[in-house]
Amino acid sequence: MRIRSIAIALACAGFLMSVLTPAQAWVRGDVDLFAVLPLGSTGPEGLVVGKDGNVYVTTFGFNSAGPVTGAGQLYVFDHNGKLIRHVSVAGSTSHLLGMGFHPTSNALLVIDFGAAKVLKVDPNSGASSVFMTVTTPPGNTGLNALTFDSSGNVYVSDSFNGIIWKTGPSGGVATAWVTDPLLTTVGTPPFGANGLGFNKAGNALFVANTGNDTVVKIPVIAGNPGTPAVFVNSINGADGIILDSKDNLWVVANQADEIVVLDTTARPSPSWATSTAWIRMACREGCCFPRASTSARTATSSTYRTCRSICGSSACPSRSTRNGPGRSSAIRSRGSRRAFRRLAKVTITTTISIS
Repeated sequence: MRIRSIAIALACAGFLMSVLTPAQAWVRGDVDLFAVLPLGSTGPEGLVVGKDGNVYVTTFGFNSAGPVTGAGQLYVFDHNGKLIRHVSVAGSTSHLLGMGFHPTSNALLVIDFGAAKVLKVDPNSGASSVFMTVTTPPGNTGLNALTFDSSGNVYVSDSFNGIIWKTGPSGGVATAWVTDPLLTTVGTPPFGANGLGFNKAGNALFVANTGNDTVVKIPVIAGNPGTPAVFVNSINGADGIILDSKDNLWVVANQADEIVVLDTTARPSPSWATSTAWIRMACREGCCFPRASTSARTATSSTYRTCRSICGSSACPSRSTRNGPGRSSAIRSRGSRRAFRRLAKVTITTTISIS
């Protein structure tokens, strides 16, 4: 889920993606520090760039000292990373996740993971109202990420139940649009369906499955879902995703400290993601996920070598042993929440140069 990599470089890169040619999109740019949340903040989770160019960030309720109670927090930064505003989201739990501006109403929708609902939030005051609810009990529900179709319908992933919930542009009680075993997991981190997004034609929805290290493709015909199928395997901790204007699929791999880029217009073999087009965007001290221990810094032997070559031995000093495609025993023995409690400093990074 977006107890995701502290490197949430993916979303801000969307500024530039719409103008890239296919060839340009595969050239790795620099990753620089964008902003630092105030001291004592919990970890950044949801991130969206508004039409005003500002970056909106919600946080999940764990800091270096452990769980935090109270209302969830929303931070707003300008395009230079300067903090403009910080508000508490009224009526929410501390565990806020995915967010997005509705394409027609421009309302800011924020997932309250702790209460299993989606809130409509005033980004200036923090006032909120309930936008969407689901029929499963909060304790067994893992609402995680949201996206929209061209008609303004809202789709929300449920990491615990393998469901994609859907509601209309005005919200209300959601219906289970898709329920499928490919959207569940018995892996670690224990989050199934996660980031999601439609292609330009709107005839396919791509969904990351974090625990399974997969991206699932759901065909869409006249607004109705077809049979889900694995689009690609072995993206180590597939988490947040974005589809750019060329239908390239950018996937955060939160257990490998990578951003993987896939060409969705050609059907890749559901094997190693490295057999398709991919790039490493962010390997630097402070970006590894989780940061609980040195042994949790590596994902595969290739990741290990790349991380050491870029970041130095202090960033990835210990090598983990793979126990299967895309899996690291050292990483997957640690729950993301437990790792998150140990974080001492919360940062946001953004890709500012893609050439």
